[in-house]
Amino acid sequence: MGLRSSKTCMVALEEAVVPKSAMLGAEGQGLKIALATLDHSRLGIAAQSVGIAEAALEEALRYARDRTQFGKAIIEHQAIAFQLADMDTEIEAARGLLQRAVWAAGKPGRHSRESAQAKLFASEMCNRVVAHAIQIHGGYGFSSEYTVERL
Repeated sequence: MGLRSSKTCMVALEEAVVPKSAMLGAEGQGLKIALATLDHSRLGIAAQSVGIAEAALEEALRYARDRTQFGKAIIEHQAIAFQLADMDTEIEAARGLLQRAVWAAGKPGRHSRESAQAKLFASEMCNRVVAHAIQIHGGYGFSSEYTVERL
């Protein structure tokens, strides 16, 4: 469990000395520069969230087609089919918000609202979709032998 579907790490520079000639931007403008990158960073997070959710849906579909219970594949049970349909719907809604935000980013001016909406919805959607995929897998959803466990 955790954030293993994405390579993430911490970097700490202790007692690092950087010459003034290596400074990026003007002195005192670091926060402003960092904040200016947020709109584009949010697009990346939204896209990653959609991709992870798509992988979770694919794994859940594969498992639901293969796993049988009471003489039929669990995908044929209404409760599972409804969960899968909800997962697909949420992914498509997030993809739509992301596409709108990317379109806005390609135009002159700020696109903070669209980027923030896409990032918020897509990241929360990803958590919901992965949780559904784990539920569909039952106890196997927590087993490292199944891809869904690391999503």
